[in-house]
Amino acid sequence: MPNIASILKSEISRVARKEVRAEIETLKKASVHHRTAIAALRRQVSALEKELRNVAKGSARSARASSASDESGDGETKRRFSAGRLASHRTKLGISAASYGKLVGVSGQTIYHWEQGKARPRAAQLESLASVRGLGKVEVAQRLGTE
Repeated sequence: MPNIASILKSEISRVARKEVRAEIETLKKASVHHRTAIAALRRQVSALEKELRNVAKGSARSARASSASDESGDGETKRRFSAGRLASHRTKLGISAASYGKLVGVSGQTIYHWEQGKARPRAAQLESLASVRGLGKVEVAQRLGTE
């Protein structure tokens, strides 16, 4: 006949293991939930830091641009550039990128890159683009024919 003490001891350890297992399951679930929440918060912090850097970079640019415009002071108008408008104007004129580049004073590849949004023109080139923008088909044909 088995010893009552050993049976009691084995039963107590079995019940204790069962209780510990139940507690560990709830702790595991809580741990998974907390890890998920921490990961989401880290992603949110990362996104906010990135946005803050972009805002700081933008404000620094606008401050530099405003100080540069204050220094110039000759009443020059600020030129804007749109890749789509450049492409549509060239299409409207019915000329190639190389021909349009000759009018502006750059290469055809540069015009292509501007239209694709891979590059942006400098301030002096924006002035050349603005002057070409005011030309019609006849003036463009005359300029390309004389050059």
